[in-house]
This record gives sequence, C-alpha cells and structure tokens, in this order.
Amino acid sequence: MAATDSLMPLDHFDLTFPPAALGAPSSIDEQEALRISNAIDDEIKHDQEARNRRKHREIKVMLLGQAESGKSTLQKQFQLHYASQTIDHERPSWRPIVYFNILKAISMILNEVDDQYFASPDNPPHSSSSPANASSSSSSSSSNVAGTTNSAVADPMWYAELAYLRGKLLPLVASEDALAAELSGGITVSGGRTGVYVRAGWQVTDARVPLSDIGNAPSSRSYTMMNIVGKTLAASQNELKQLWGHAAVVKLLKEHKLRLEEYAAFFLDNIHRIAQPDYLPSTEDILHVRLQTLGVKEHAFNINMGATQYSCILYDVGGARGQRQAWVPYFEDATAIIFLAPISAFDQYLEEDPRTNRIDDSLQLFTTICSNKLLHKATLVLMLNKTDLLRQKLDDGIKVRKYISSYGDRPNTYEEVSEYFRAHFIQVHKRKDTYNRPLYLHFTSMLDTKAMQRIIVNVGESILRTHMATVGLA
Repeated sequence: MAATDSLMPLDHFDLTFPPAALGAPSSIDEQEALRISNAIDDEIKHDQEARNRRKHREIKVMLLGQAESGKSTLQKQFQLHYASQTIDHERPSWRPIVYFNILKAISMILNEVDDQYFASPDNPPHSSSSPANASSSSSSSSSNVAGTTNSAVADPMWYAELAYLRGKLLPLVASEDALAAELSGGITVSGGRTGVYVRAGWQVTDARVPLSDIGNAPSSRSYTMMNIVGKTLAASQNELKQLWGHAAVVKLLKEHKLRLEEYAAFFLDNIHRIAQPDYLPSTEDILHVRLQTLGVKEHAFNINMGATQYSCILYDVGGARGQRQAWVPYFEDATAIIFLAPISAFDQYLEEDPRTNRIDDSLQLFTTICSNKLLHKATLVLMLNKTDLLRQKLDDGIKVRKYISSYGDRPNTYEEVSEYFRAHFIQVHKRKDTYNRPLYLHFTSMLDTKAMQRIIVNVGESILRTHMATVGLA
C-alpha cells in the first residue's frame, strides 16, 4: 500500500468537540466564576469601607506660627499628655541640647559684657583677679545693684572680676560651635546664623541607644563632644554661677541692654543640677530647651473619644519665612490648624527681617491662614501664647506703645494689652474667614504644664467633635 493510501481524508474524522473543551462556559463554571467575582467585589468593598473608617478616624493637626512661637513646646505638651512614655525614651538625647542652650546663653552674656564694659578705650584694661576676690567682690557689688540707675558708670571692681570670669569661661564657650556642628550633622542655614539645626527623627527612641546614633549626627564624635562639654561644664559651674549673679550682668538685664533667649534664666538658675555627671534632663528641662528643626516633623499618637480610638498626627513645621512654603502640601487634608501667636513679642522683630515687628508678622500670617481656600474645612484654634512673658515684660515697665504706635495711651496692664491683641486677631478672623467657622481661642503659657494639659484636652475634644460632625459620625 502506498504511503499516501494510509492517510484518511480529513472529513472522515469527527471534529466536533465538547463546548467546555473550547473554553465555552458551562453552567457550573458560570456559577463558580460569578461566585469568585462577587467575593472579589465584596473584598474590595470591605477594604474600601475599612479605609474610609480609618480615614474618618485619622486626625491631622498642623501647628503653625512664626519661628519661636511655641509650636515645638506645644508638641511636647501633647506628647506628654498622650504618649508620655516616649518622653522617657528620649531623655538622653536632650542632654547635649540643654548643654548647647547653656553655652549659647553664656556666649551672649560675655559678648554683651565685652560691648558694654570693655569696648570703650576709657574703660580700665583687662586684668586678672583671684577666684576668692572675684567671688567676694562680686557679692559685695551685687548687694549695691538695687540702687543702680541707668547710668553707664560701672563699679571699678567689676572689670577685674569680669575679666577673671571671662578667662575661666572662654574654654567652655569655645566649644559652642563645635557642639552645634556635631548635633546638626552638617546642616547649615543661609544668612550665616548659628545654632543647632536638626531634621525630624533626631531623637533617640530607646534610652539604651548611644548618642552617636541620634538622627543625623553621623558618628561617635557627637557622644565624645557631649562628654567634653559636660566635664568642662562641671569644672566651670562655680564661675558660671558667679557670672550669672554678677552685679554687672544684673544691671544689663535690668536696663534691657542684655536680652537673653527665654530659656536662659531657667538653665542658669539650675546650673549646679545640670552640671552633675549623672545628669538626665527632667521634663521641665525638655520643655524649656530651644531647638530649631528644619522641615516637617510628624508626631503620631492615639486619642480615645468614648469607645472609639482616633489616630492623631501632629505636623510641626518650621516657622521662619524661608520654611513656610513647606506648609502648603499639608493644607488640603488638614483636620485642624492650631495657630500660635506669641503676644509677648510686641517689642521684638523677625530675625530674618529686622524691620518687621513680630506681632505684625503673626497678624499677617494669621490672615493668610484664615483666607486660604485649601484650609476651608479645617477647624481653627488660636493660641495667644507666652502670656507669662508678657506679664513679666509689662511688670518690668516695658511700654507697648513704644513698639506699637496704634496702642496709644491705653493702660500698660496685662488685662488691657492682652485684650487689645485678642481683639486684633478676632477682627482678622471675622474679616478674612468667609466660611463662618468658629474660632477656638486660648491664652496660653506653654511652660505651665497643668494649665496646658487642661487646654489640650479641651482643644482635642473640640477638634474631634467638629471632625465627627463633618464626616457624619456625630
């Protein structure tokens, strides 16, 4: 038989296959596919509902205000109330920051002493004195300072005493820039300003972690530098106390020729405690420190409202003019804005713009916040801050009208001044907030922990109630 004869014609074969074999759905397959599709749809729906619940229970709060308005201290007060255990974990990392604050204060004092008592060629030349003479004569001079007027005449004994103290403290002050550089991890800012500038996440989260592992401090040099400063501080603590209590320094403070930063007096009054080898910053120490953070810091914690737990995220952002553009990306989904305005700053001007009064800057900034369309759903909380410092300045006789001409001849009392500033901020809200949002206003002193904890509870509840009403959970 020929090879071709063995092949059967194609039409001889039955080429009809079962429908399932060609992929056509059977009734059983259709039911299974429908079941799987429905299960996927249900899972997607449940995931979406879960995301919505999480979104509804997530509170995003922005802390806004100019530099040194108290934002970071408010963040610490929130942390103290809602996540106090994290404060304990971070204590070791605050130690070098306290040291730096002290070095900066001493440097400011010595610079002003130089300008006031040693810059003039008519002043006696620098001389030295023994520690005993410096201590005893300083005490006798201090006893007479109460009768000192605003005269530029200084007690002749001061020159020898101050020269001796300066000589003893120069090695300590000389480490200021080195410590700042190590803590900043190479971060610098434009304009030649000095200080400690760190980014978010620099704190130690575990007390056992060495200081060298802090955020962006890149090596063990930070830990070594802290130990050097700590030992020098301990060795110089008596001279530090003498300088801080010296009649010449008291005179400069009284006449407002020496203006220290707000933390200085607290740390210098506690120098013997801080200079101890086993020093660990207290909560009060942590609340007093001044630290400039670049960028945006996030702090998360939980808030319970009834039987429901809400996740709260605080955004603490830099307040200097050059950093305010970083605020905008966080505006659109912000639940609330807490705006801090330091009303004690009526006699101060912006570091980045010495022509702008800080109260004027706060009012301009608050105007922008009230009128910003991206924030129209955000709850507004205004804290007129640093009332303790305002009282102190007014008690010291500093006149508001000298710096704010519109204040006129109103009484220079706390009640009148605080009401004057309150009225101005309320007027901004009435004119610029076109969304008819309520404004929750508080007079605050961030260092008064007991009062601040009550305010934080009230603010938290106000924000949550408004949020629940907005998302339909009330």
